[in-house]
Amino acid sequence: MSEAAERVTFCDPIWSALRAQAVELAGMEPSIASLAHATILNHERLEDALSYHLARKIGGEELSAMQSREFFGEALEADGGIGDAVRADLSAVVERDPACHSFIQAFLFFKGFHALQCHRIAHWLWGSGRTTLAYFLQSRVSGLFAVDIHPAARIGRGLMMDHATGIVIGETAVVEDDVSMLHGVTLGGSGKEKGDRHPKIRHGVLLSAGAKVLGNIEVGEYSRVGAGSVVLSSVPAHCTVAGVPARVIGCAGSDRPSQSMDQSIGPTASET
Repeated sequence: MSEAAERVTFCDPIWSALRAQAVELAGMEPSIASLAHATILNHERLEDALSYHLARKIGGEELSAMQSREFFGEALEADGGIGDAVRADLSAVVERDPACHSFIQAFLFFKGFHALQCHRIAHWLWGSGRTTLAYFLQSRVSGLFAVDIHPAARIGRGLMMDHATGIVIGETAVVEDDVSMLHGVTLGGSGKEKGDRHPKIRHGVLLSAGAKVLGNIEVGEYSRVGAGSVVLSSVPAHCTVAGVPARVIGCAGSDRPSQSMDQSIGPTASET
């Protein structure tokens, strides 16, 4: 590793941990040692590794991996906030998902993480006026990962999309920091209305599997939406809603539901 790379690694604990885990993986599983080297160990920064890894997944007949890597790298260089969000997302997955045991596991294999980072690039393209390429990336991600996020949707950092299959997020949706959502979540419109028509998910919310939040409504901070619920009206902060249509059934069960990931919706000890 170059002296410059050593300085970057020292100042970047997520990247340092990811590299150490790649070395361990290469030693433990020689059959995929080349993957660890090509994807992580051959790069000096997390941003470089990410652009390489995602470009290999996105690249195809219409747009090569090399071409894909060019605009991935361009976005990551132009907007340092994307790299910060990537690190927060990685930390969120490792901390909240009991099936994830390392940064490298999420980085290499978790399609929710991959889809989210592709959206971050698509959102940058959208904001840069390159809407056709942004739509192409959205379509490619939808086909590869079964996650469909409109490039204009605004998504904060520290997000976890567990399993991720079937997640749909509409054009004018807003998802703030530290939100967790499981497979089958929809943040959609309620009909054919134009303009600002999608949900606003505030800080620290937990959206359980199959939850549907429809229309220009707000889910207040640190609230929970129960599995399979259909939310058609705004949700107060620090509450749990469930049902079809969803209604408030109690408090959120914890101060930080997106981090505790407790999806039980029975009465809490304080409510009994």
